[in-house]
This record gives sequence, C-alpha cells and structure tokens, in this order.
Amino acid sequence: MGLTIRELLPLGEKILRDAGVEDFKNSAEALLGFETGFGRTEIFLNQTHEVDETRREAWFGLLARRAAGEPLQYITGEQYFMGHRFSVDPSVLIPRPETELLAEKAIEHLRTHSGAASVLDLCTGSGALAVSIAKACPHLRITASDVSAQALAVAGQNAAALGVSDRIAFVQSDLFASLTHEASRIGFDLIVTNPPYVRTNDFALLAREIRDHEPVLALDGGADGLDFYRRIAADARDHMLPGACLMTEIGADQGEAVSAIFAAAGFTSIDITQDLNDFDRIIKMQ
Repeated sequence: MGLTIRELLPLGEKILRDAGVEDFKNSAEALLGFETGFGRTEIFLNQTHEVDETRREAWFGLLARRAAGEPLQYITGEQYFMGHRFSVDPSVLIPRPETELLAEKAIEHLRTHSGAASVLDLCTGSGALAVSIAKACPHLRITASDVSAQALAVAGQNAAALGVSDRIAFVQSDLFASLTHEASRIGFDLIVTNPPYVRTNDFALLAREIRDHEPVLALDGGADGLDFYRRIAADARDHMLPGACLMTEIGADQGEAVSAIFAAAGFTSIDITQDLNDFDRIIKMQ
C-alpha cells in the first residue's frame, strides 16, 4: 500500500530535524519532489498522491544522505543561479546567492561598455559567473579558467546546456599561469573572480555541509584568507586593457584588507558593495 505525500513529508522532516539539518522542511520537500518528479507547487497540490514503495525507499535513501550532511544540491545535482539551472557535483563549489551580486554588477558594467568586450572569469568552478554573463550579454568573448580539470568539465557542461559554449573558452590554469591564448595576450576589459577566501583555521567553524563536502581547493584562501587576492593583484594588470575593470567577491570582513592589497598594486577607483545583509561582498576597481 502506498503512502501519500501528506503522510510521508512529516516522516522525512522528522528524520532531518533529528539529524540537525537546519532546512529540514525544505530538504524533505525538495528531495521528495526530486524522486517523484513533482515541482514544489505540484508537491503542495498533490498531497493525496500515493508514492509507491520503490520511490518511497529511494527517497528515504536520499534523506539518509542529507541527514549525514551531504548538501541538497549535490544530491539533486543542481543549483539555480541567476534564474538558470546549473549542474553541480562535489568538484565544484555550490553557487551562492551572494555571488549573484557579483554577476549582476558585472552585467551592469558590461552593458555600459561600447563595442564588444573581452571578459575573464578566474576560478570559474561550475561556470556560474561566465555562463550567466554570456547569457545576459551576447556580444562578448569570455575566457573561463580554473585549476581543476573536473570543475572545467562541469562548467563546460553547463555552458553547453545553456547554449553559450561557442562564446566561452575554458582553460585549465592556476590563475593567470597558463593563459596564453589570443584574448589573454591582447588583454581583458573585465576580470571577474570569486577566489578561495576562507581562512585555513576557520574550516572547523564552517557548517558540516561545506566543511565535509565542498572542495577545499575552492575554499581555502590561506592563513589569513587573502592569498589569492595577493596573487591576483600582483599579476592582473598584465592581462588588462587600458581602463579595464576588475571585480571580485570577498569575505564579509575582508573589505579593508583586500582594498589595501589592490591599492598597493596600483589599482584605483576602488569601490565596495555590500550584500543584502550589509556585509562587504564585492569590490570593483580599475
């Protein structure tokens, strides 16, 4: 005999709540929708739908993974960013709402740019920034780089799925080290980056979903969290056209320190934007 959605959801919510999952209600609903093929609205409208034993057992298996701390996005293999569905797996950082602010600022800047622009997305990960910018600004040349071949494979899949793979060149590179193609030699009008910026000693303080499952390579910014900003500031100007702009995401308490690093490297017009929680989040500079 099947159990209905109305009967199952409280069971799933209790499993996750007892395991300490903060978003236990959302996760239970999302995983049941993932298993049954129902969207969130359909879950609400089909409370009397009976879930057969096979799907029910599969759902309990997904709940066990979520209860153990595996992020919902890795279980379902997807995360929405800037209104687009992105595939994600443990080789890439899960795109955050805070990073959408960086995408929005970059798109806003590019739409004021006269003529075709050349953009570099450093530390592209899932490709969320590069692909979102390509979708919003169709007349761009975009280079997306990452040190991880696995991350670049995911980013390439996302670019293909969203129809922009013909306008993005994916390059495996440790920041600027292997950027030797034509666009890099000429220079970029805009560099965007969401580099690793978590302090090494702060890993123990992160939520278990992040600490135990997301790639350390995409998170660890060194002892003070600023290693990648120093490296980017030291080399970025060699890859920028006159008047070009650089935009980067930062940690909530890093505005002053990161601004000082780039100012010392000769960057000007340094401007900090706060996120919806009034934390420093994006720095834009020339």
